[in-house]
Amino acid sequence: MFSGINSGAAPSLAPQHMALIPPERLTEIQKAYFEELSHLATNPESIELEDRRFSGKAWHSSWSKMIAASYLLNSKHLLALAKAVDADEKTKVKILFTTEQMIDALSPSNFIATNPEVLENIISSQGQSIQNGIANLLGDLKKGKVSQTDESAFELGKNIATTEGQIIFRNALFELIQYKPLTETVFERPYLMVPPCINKYYILDLQPDNSVVRYMVEQGHTVFLVSWKNPDNAMSHITWDDYVGEGVIKAIEVAKDIGGVDKINILGFCVGGTLVSTALAVLAARKQDHVESLTLFTTLLDFSDSGILDVFIDESMIKLRESTIGGEAGKFGMMSGLDLGNTFSFLRPNDLVWNYVVENYLKGNSPPPFDLLYWNGDSTNLPGPMYCWYLRHTYLQNELIQPGKLTVCGQKVDLGKITVPAFIYASHDDHIVPWKSAYQSTHLLKGKNHFVLGASGHIAGVINPPAKNKRHYFENNKLAKTADDWLSAAKDIKGSWWPHYAQWLADFGGKRIKASKTFGNSKYKKIEAAPGKYVKEKITTAS
Repeated sequence: MFSGINSGAAPSLAPQHMALIPPERLTEIQKAYFEELSHLATNPESIELEDRRFSGKAWHSSWSKMIAASYLLNSKHLLALAKAVDADEKTKVKILFTTEQMIDALSPSNFIATNPEVLENIISSQGQSIQNGIANLLGDLKKGKVSQTDESAFELGKNIATTEGQIIFRNALFELIQYKPLTETVFERPYLMVPPCINKYYILDLQPDNSVVRYMVEQGHTVFLVSWKNPDNAMSHITWDDYVGEGVIKAIEVAKDIGGVDKINILGFCVGGTLVSTALAVLAARKQDHVESLTLFTTLLDFSDSGILDVFIDESMIKLRESTIGGEAGKFGMMSGLDLGNTFSFLRPNDLVWNYVVENYLKGNSPPPFDLLYWNGDSTNLPGPMYCWYLRHTYLQNELIQPGKLTVCGQKVDLGKITVPAFIYASHDDHIVPWKSAYQSTHLLKGKNHFVLGASGHIAGVINPPAKNKRHYFENNKLAKTADDWLSAAKDIKGSWWPHYAQWLADFGGKRIKASKTFGNSKYKKIEAAPGKYVKEKITTAS
C-alpha cells in the first residue's frame, strides 16, 4: 500500500485507491510534494522538527533531521492522497484510518537503525539496553499486550480502588458495592453508579485524590456501585437482555430496598450509560418509576456518528462474529478482552503502542507506574451474544433511537419515555464517543436535560478532580438544536466540572438524614469488603 515513505520517491496509496482520486487533485498534491521535497533538499538548515517523537537531542544531527523530515513530508503527502479519494464516507474513513496506522508504524523512531536515541543507548549501555528490551518483549509476548505501566506497583484494595465499602449483593453478573459514608448526614436517595462492562469499575475509584466514588461520598451521597464480573466460558450464553435485567435493573432494586426509598439517582458511564438508558426505557414500558435523575458520562445513544470505531463495524464483520461467538447455530463464545484492549490502543497508536515499543523494547526501559494505565491494561472479556447484539443493534443499525424497534426484557424500547432530569457529560476530544453524538441524547431523552462539555478525552476528561484545578469545561443552561449552536453560546469555565455536577445532583438527593453505620439490610447482608472478588479476576488469553 505504501512505497517510498522514507525515501525520495513520491509515496502513494494502493493503485485501486489512487484511481479514485480526481486527476486535477492528484496533480495538485504531487506538485506540492515535489516543491516541498526540493525545498527540503536545498535548505536542510531550515528543518524544524516539532513532532515530539523527534524532540530529543540525538535527532538534531543533520543525518537524523533529514530522515525525520523526509518521513514527515511523505506522511503529509500520503494523508493528502487518502483525504482526496473520491468515495463514499465510510470507504474514505477506512482508507484514512489504514493510512494513518501504516504511517505511524513506519516512523523512523520505531526502528533501531533509524533512531539515533536507541543507537546512543546501545553504545552507552554496552548493549545492556538491547538485552533489557528483549526481556521486556518476551514478558509482553506472554501477556499478549504491550506493557504501558509497572503493573507490580498496584494492588486492588491496597493502593488502588481503596474507598471503604462492602459487597452487599452478588449474582452471576455483578457484585454491588455499598460505600461507607464520610459525612454525618447523607441524602436520603441512594446514588447508583454503573460503569462500563468493557472495563473494570475502578476507573471511578483509582486513588483517593482522583476517585469519583470518594468525591461523591464526600458530597453526602450513599453510593452504590456495580462491579461487573469478568466473563468466563460459563457466561458465553449471556445476552444484552441479561445485562439490562439481571444487571442494571436488579442493582436498582437492591439499592432502592437498602435505601428504603421509592426512587434513586443513577449514573451510567460509556456503555454503562447505554445499558442504564435501555433499562430505564424497559422500566418506563412497565410503568415502574424507580429513578429520580439520570446521569450519563461519555455515552452513546444515537450511533449515527460513532467516531473512529465505525471503521471496524460492517455487516460482514458482525456476521463473522455472530457465526463464531454470537450463538448462531449454537456457537457461543467470548470476545477476548485482550483483543478489545489492543484494538482500543491502536485507536491512538503513537500514544498507546509505538511510544511503549520504543521505550520498552528498543531502549530497554521499564514503564513507570501510572494508575490510569494500569486500569487500561486490566482487560475484561465480553460474552459473545451480548457483544454481537450490541454491535448489530446499536453501531450498525442504530436501532436504539427508533421507538419500538427493539425488544429488551420483553418490552419495546422507547428512549422518549425516559422523562427524568438528565445530566449529560461529554469530553471534547473523545475519540470513542464523539461529543456531538453524545449531545444528541439531549433530544432523545424527554426530561429536563442539562449538558456539560469537558476538556480532554474519553477517560481523562471524566477523571478530573477539583483539587488539581486542571483543564476547563463548557456550560450552557440552555439547550440548542445543534451541538455547535450550544457550544457557541456556552461559557468556558476553568477547572473541574465535578463541583458543577455535584451541585446539580444535590437537587435530586432528597432531604438529608443521619448517615447509617451499617451496610445493607436484613435482606441484603454484607458479604465481604470492597473491592470484592469479581474485580480481581484476570484474563491472560482469549477464551
